[in-house]
Order: sequence, then C-alpha cells, then structure tokens
Amino acid sequence: MSNDRTPRRGVLLIVASPSGAGKTSLCRRLMADHGGLELSVSMTTRPIRPGEVADRDYHFVDDAEFDRLVEADAFLEWANVHGARYGSPRAPIDRALAEGRDVLFDIDWQGARDIAEKCPGDAVRVFILPPSLAELRRRLVTRSQDAEEVIERRIRNAKTEIEHCGDFDYIFVNDDFDRSYAELAHIYHAERSTRARNIWVDPYREALLAEKV
Repeated sequence: MSNDRTPRRGVLLIVASPSGAGKTSLCRRLMADHGGLELSVSMTTRPIRPGEVADRDYHFVDDAEFDRLVEADAFLEWANVHGARYGSPRAPIDRALAEGRDVLFDIDWQGARDIAEKCPGDAVRVFILPPSLAELRRRLVTRSQDAEEVIERRIRNAKTEIEHCGDFDYIFVNDDFDRSYAELAHIYHAERSTRARNIWVDPYREALLAEKV
C-alpha cells in the first residue's frame, strides 16, 4: 500500500510577547530550522524605507487600496500604528493553509485575537513571557535601541499584553533561549501532527484495514 502522508492542512502559528521578551529571535530561529514555515507578509500604507524590498518585507499600497480591502473584509487583522495602517491579507494565508503550507505570524495580542476569531480551526496562539519585568527592562536597556521614555512606554505596554496571555493556547517563560526555542519547536511539531490537519489519515486507515495479510 502507499505510504503517502499527504494531503495535510497547514498550521497558522501566531507568536506574541511583550517587546524584549525574545519573540523575534525565537521566530527567526524557528524559520531558519524549518524551511517549510513561511512568514506572513503584512500590507502597509507607509512609504517604503531604504533597504526594504516590496513584497518581501511588506506589500506597499496607498490609502485608497487599503480602504478597498478593508471594505471587502480582505484582512485577517489590521491596525493603525503611528499614522500608517498595517494588515494581514487573508487570501494568501487561506491559500497556503489549503496547500499544506505553514504560516508564522510575529504579532501583538490584539492581532492574535482577531486572526483566531477568523481562523478558529487553523490558528495556534503562543505567548512568550519574560522572567520578570525587571529582566525585561534590562534587556530593553541592553539592546540600546530605544530612548528611556520609549523603554518606559514599552514596560507599561507589557503589562497590558501580559493581562491577555490567558487567551493563548500555549504559554511559556523565556528565561533560557535554547530551552524556550525547544518549547516553541515542540509546539509547532505537535500541531503539525494533529488529526484534524492530516487529511490523509482516513484513507490511509481504510487502506490498512483492507490490507490482506
């Protein structure tokens, strides 16, 4: 009999955390180690910046096009950030999931909520907590990317985000990068193996039962 393990439905993996908790570093390593995992590319109305590549870093559109897509309910989620709008187009995500490709979202808790509401059977939400707010502050200061007032705002925002971690499917504390990466990778592997996503199981089971031995 055939040992084919297809078709399968893709995983929509959403990872959120307060700024400085290590989300982006963990996601980058997960993608580097898993060639079949694609990062969702957002659409934005802000101008392209030096060094960015259209349709790789963002899909750049004007306000009129963004308005049209909002009206057509073409986003899984969208938000206004510092005067520009950002959104996650729905069509490429739906296509990827149907084709068995996995998609990663590095996003905030509000975006995670909106996506989970629209994709309840596909979305897997992971929230990464810092060991403490003091350690979070230390990390933000150490990376030397933000002014003091920005760091204070990020700490305040972190408390709001942490309040919503109970809405997520998986939660772990990033107090050791390698251990946290292993946790994230285990979650991803387990979700790829769920019964609901592996459409090949039923015909494979029937073939086993019909096998003459």
